[in-house]
Amino acid sequence: MTTPTTEDRDTAASAPTKRQRQAARLAEHAGGGWKLLLFKVVALGIIDALALYAIFVLVQSDQWIPAIIVLVVTGGANWIYFSRGNLPAKYLIPGLVFLFVFQVFAAVYTGYIAFTNYGTGHNSDKQSAVNSLMLSAQERVPDSPAYDLTVVEQLGQFSFLVTSPDGDVSIGGEERPLEEVDGAEMDGGKAVGLAGYNTLGFAQIVQNQEAIADMAVPLSDDPNDGALRTPDGSTAYVYLSKLVYDEDADTMTDTRTGVVYSDIGTGAFTAEDGTELMPGWQINVGFDNFVRAFTEESIRAPFFSVLIWTFVFAFLSVFTCFALGLFVAIVFNDPRMKSKRYYRVIMILPYAFPGFLSALVWAGMMNQEFGFINQVLLGGAQVPWLTNEWLAKFSILLVNLWLGFPYMFLICTGALQAIPEDVQEAARVDGASAWQVFRSIKLPLLFVAVAPLLISSFAFNFNNFSLIYMLTGGGPRDVEAGVNVGATDILITMVYKVAFVGSKSDYGLASAFSIIIFILVATISVIAFRRTKALEELN
Repeated sequence: MTTPTTEDRDTAASAPTKRQRQAARLAEHAGGGWKLLLFKVVALGIIDALALYAIFVLVQSDQWIPAIIVLVVTGGANWIYFSRGNLPAKYLIPGLVFLFVFQVFAAVYTGYIAFTNYGTGHNSDKQSAVNSLMLSAQERVPDSPAYDLTVVEQLGQFSFLVTSPDGDVSIGGEERPLEEVDGAEMDGGKAVGLAGYNTLGFAQIVQNQEAIADMAVPLSDDPNDGALRTPDGSTAYVYLSKLVYDEDADTMTDTRTGVVYSDIGTGAFTAEDGTELMPGWQINVGFDNFVRAFTEESIRAPFFSVLIWTFVFAFLSVFTCFALGLFVAIVFNDPRMKSKRYYRVIMILPYAFPGFLSALVWAGMMNQEFGFINQVLLGGAQVPWLTNEWLAKFSILLVNLWLGFPYMFLICTGALQAIPEDVQEAARVDGASAWQVFRSIKLPLLFVAVAPLLISSFAFNFNNFSLIYMLTGGGPRDVEAGVNVGATDILITMVYKVAFVGSKSDYGLASAFSIIIFILVATISVIAFRRTKALEELN
């Protein structure tokens, strides 16, 4: 019999066992192999292409910091996904990117806007405002020379290819002053084409005649030199502005009236009598928006009125929905109740439908003239459910009760069924009445489970935009308010209307209101969650 040598034993020990080979195959399949690698290449290729496009756009807009951030994040993502290991980072980075884009960036940008005058008339920089003012006051120069014009296009942007009376060929756009070019295609002394640009035919000019007629191409970097405009797409004329901009004195003079408008730091050229030339430009105003919210009477009064109603609405919404949901849950939790499963389905139907759609249906049913409630249930009455201040508030609470009590019914049902039956039975043996069992045992134990949900429900109703906006639109309108606000507006709908509804938008003030809402909700939530710790002792 041959005895195994030491070398044979070492070889046998180094050879992989069957279990080790299976583990290796499982690890290879778990890693995805070439299929996962191909998916990584395709997915990251698409992401890299989008990132590269975004970087080019940001660089062209002179936004270097965001471009660098996109470059670093994209490069980091490629390194993480193509390197071995880094398994936690591969799972975390998508969530972190979305968190930054949709949460952190949005919050930081809102905070930034709150300290500016950004809004209607103040939505660009100073140079753009100067150019816009000069263009708005332009008039054609009498007997100005005519420039032969060919409208060309590149990457979706129109440009003027003009031939001066002296035969010089230049090209320019709305934000690009004319500059001389060589190598243009000529036809009878007129430039009709240029390499890299598409020449527009007659049909294309007619199709885009409004945009072409609105174009004003500066003759030079100095806006006082005027601009070229065209009435027909074939000939351009010199237009001069009746406003003269003095860059050294930082003033704008109206040659028709002689009034001088100066930059006094308010983001607009302002005359001595306080008259402003619009548009202005965006500037940092510090805490002015917050000061306006609390000191300017036309804003402060409606703001505090809306603030009080927001708290009342949020509290009553939670209280009424919880009370009705708890009552229905107790009724259906009684063992003597028959066919409970069918009743429960009916009870949760309002919660199953989209809230904004239900609000629109209720708005139609509560219409004063042809609504179902007035015409059918009340026999043709003219009850102003949505146009009277107090009835509109009652209607909102009623509709919110209809929409919200099924949710409370569901959570209360689960919480009641989780309460041990032996605890309730012991209380009954000790002689406690049904009310005493409910008040001293069921309700405290119920609050342990539902208190965090009540807090989150309060925060949700504090910002319940869809119900208010779809049902009443925040109306009836407060005509004396300095901002667009109504009797049933809550803070979030007021913010939306200040920012986006009406002829004038004030994004800075709306952002300031948003920060105030965040501080209020965060403070209330922190206090409420701390108070609910006392309920943990009941466990």
